[in-house]
Amino acid sequence: MPYIDSKVTVSLTEEKKDVLKTELGKIISLIPGKSEDFLMVGFDDNYSLYFKGNKLDFGAFVEVKIFGATPQASLDAVTKEICMLYSRELDISADCIYVKYEEVSTWGWNGNNF
Repeated sequence: MPYIDSKVTVSLTEEKKDVLKTELGKIISLIPGKSEDFLMVGFDDNYSLYFKGNKLDFGAFVEVKIFGATPQASLDAVTKEICMLYSRELDISADCIYVKYEEVSTWGWNGNNF
């Protein structure tokens, strides 16, 4: 039941969204028991982000919400891969990317809660 939401300062074409979505589907599998099968992904492009008091031309804030607890080593691996992906695909330097994690104890889907 993971959800990855990305707020980025750059424009995203549909093709670029598809590349990011596909790669995020691979990255989420670094977390035990998670896969693209239940992954939901969202994008906010052309988003205004400020860091250290300055407007970023190239920046990203990525939120990863996960049902249940996750080992720290898995989170470390996911952060590394997300930063590499956004750097490679969007020219956003890793030092201008924040990744926030939220472990959720209750998650609803299909009219029920887990």
